[in-house]
Amino acid sequence: MRAGLEPAVTGAVVSSVTVFDERSLRRHPGPAEDFVDRLVGRTMLAPLRRGKFMWIPLGADEALVTHLGMSGQVLLRTRDVDDARTRIRLDIASPAGALRLNFVDQRIFGSMAIDDLVPTVDHPSQLVPTAVSHIARDPLDPLFDDGLFLARLARKNTTIKRALLDQTLVSGIGNIYADESLWRARIHYDQPTASLSRVKARLLLAEVREVLEKALGEGGTSFDAQYLNVNGQSGYFAHSLNAYGQQGEPCPRCGRPIVRESFMNRGSHFCPWCQRVR
Repeated sequence: MRAGLEPAVTGAVVSSVTVFDERSLRRHPGPAEDFVDRLVGRTMLAPLRRGKFMWIPLGADEALVTHLGMSGQVLLRTRDVDDARTRIRLDIASPAGALRLNFVDQRIFGSMAIDDLVPTVDHPSQLVPTAVSHIARDPLDPLFDDGLFLARLARKNTTIKRALLDQTLVSGIGNIYADESLWRARIHYDQPTASLSRVKARLLLAEVREVLEKALGEGGTSFDAQYLNVNGQSGYFAHSLNAYGQQGEPCPRCGRPIVRESFMNRGSHFCPWCQRVR
């Protein structure tokens, strides 16, 4: 989504803003009128993202922050196109022409807000919104510190999949990509982090990067119409899944059935032969 928006919104000026559902401003520190007044006429810079947050800087001090929640979408349209369940609409004068950003959110767990930018702890020259400051960098971030991540992982008193889903340790790895990365590294989701060798931890980090890069290249993992890019198109990484959602299917590596077990109100998918607790 960030990559799709970048060429259209970088340098664009916000012409008008329409708030259809104020519930989508739950994270904004003020009423809808304040959101509109602070946004109209502002020039957008290149969008950035961390976890499920994406933000578009509005200069050096503030940013338009979007949290996608479970079903949030930012769809790039021409001015004559509206989408069902649009909660907030931004008309922009872009270098690419007169365009429209529709924030669509079926379940209304996501939001938009204008937030202050603050320095990051590890690199004070880099700014992030205050709402994002507690979230760790993701493994594709150029400033991600492998050594720091591995050291913090070794000190964790938990199991490996719980650690991968801990957004204060590392971001960007959801349930799907955790299962896929653990399958590739041959690590059981319930393996204690303290028992993971540094060599194995480095291998896992490398596999996480491979999975994320491949998923981004294929437009993400779309199981239904809630997971689309900015043009409303589905990603096709679902066709590359080896473990997630493959319960009962043969493991692509050893041929034994993939198993699904309940995990944190979700599921973990793994090969019980290739991925044993060691």
